[in-house]
Amino acid sequence: MKKNRLTTWIAVAMLCGIAAGYATHVLAPDPATAKEIAGYFSIVTDVFLRLIKMIIAPLVLATLVTGLGGMGDAKAVGRIGAKALGWFFCASLCSLIIGLIMANLLRPGDAIGVPLPDPGSATNLKTSALNLKDFIVHVFPKSIFESMAGNEILQILVFATFFGLALGKLKNSAAQTLLGTTAEIGHVMLQVTHYVMRFAPLGVFAAVASVISTEGLGILLVYGRYMGSFFLALATLWLVLIGAGFCVLGRDMFRLLKAIREPMLIGFSTSTSEAAYPKLMEQLERFGIRDRITGFVLPLGYSFNLDGSMMYTAFAALFVAQAYQIPLTLGQQITMLLVLMVSSKGIAGVPRASLVVVAAVLPMFHLPEAGLLIIMGVDHFLDMGRTVTNVLGNAIATAVVAKWEGDVDTVHEGAPAGSLAEAVPDEDEDARVAQRA
Repeated sequence: MKKNRLTTWIAVAMLCGIAAGYATHVLAPDPATAKEIAGYFSIVTDVFLRLIKMIIAPLVLATLVTGLGGMGDAKAVGRIGAKALGWFFCASLCSLIIGLIMANLLRPGDAIGVPLPDPGSATNLKTSALNLKDFIVHVFPKSIFESMAGNEILQILVFATFFGLALGKLKNSAAQTLLGTTAEIGHVMLQVTHYVMRFAPLGVFAAVASVISTEGLGILLVYGRYMGSFFLALATLWLVLIGAGFCVLGRDMFRLLKAIREPMLIGFSTSTSEAAYPKLMEQLERFGIRDRITGFVLPLGYSFNLDGSMMYTAFAALFVAQAYQIPLTLGQQITMLLVLMVSSKGIAGVPRASLVVVAAVLPMFHLPEAGLLIIMGVDHFLDMGRTVTNVLGNAIATAVVAKWEGDVDTVHEGAPAGSLAEAVPDEDEDARVAQRA
């Protein structure tokens, strides 16, 4: 009942945010005043997102160390990682292909009805931030404290992998006590998540009201064709992801969708994947996925499995080409797909990541970067769709890998929040599987 009430309150908050934002946009004497009022709405959103970010680093570290320490086996980590990355690669490729196909079929850039910016106009997007060499180096932390302070999930994952495996290798009582303490930290952070989520409706209300105050609802009509085409492409991607998940999970796929509706709604309304992370981790555990899988695959997916963002990069690039009536051959589009496949792996932590990737790739195909100025006004609304798709994709990926590993435990379904899997599993793997059964 509590879950249903929170979902209802978040939905109500979204509607109230739309109403409040529209009233502000209409009644404000000028755009500057509307922007100033939107800034006050943003205070509430910023506070909520800060509370969420406060949770992420300790929660990721605790769950990763607990899960990997319980495994105590580098081969198991490698096997799980290989399965996860294999799924991520296939999902990313499907996302890009769907983006290209739908953009070619729907052609949203033809006769868009708005003036085109001069091809030499600057977008002020920091494409220098997208650098594969720097990204690879950045994955490895200099200091775990610096990584946690910056919420660098991938760096925390690297440290926790070494620390968790080392802890699992030690069989003395002190190591087991530390492992148990780490598990208790995870319990505490999940309880903190519950407290923070009580503020979710306020954060959602303010986030929606802020963007509607400045942009208004009229902009949705101006860009209706483009946004409608993109959301239709997202719906196609959803069908593919859910279909692939159904092939592995069976009827449990529908139970998973029901379990993750809250984090998806939070991600959609705030346009921030981070906001959905703690709740998504909790709901995946309620679904029955053991924490060693959730703690390892989910943070990895947040860096390498952004399905909605991947699809958008292909869709937006072709939109710009169509808007400026620059034809691209099939060979060029396939080449663009491969370039985006590689480039997008460095987008974790880059502000306005999807737009930055597109801005970096467009010049390679002699397309004007200024084309992105056309869609920047509605990018927040598009980001809502991208974010909820990223959340869905990572939930499915985590559940699929857990199924492959035999770590979906229906006994834990509906367990009280904060109940992590045992910190120190049985020594005998067969005994642990039998216990789950």
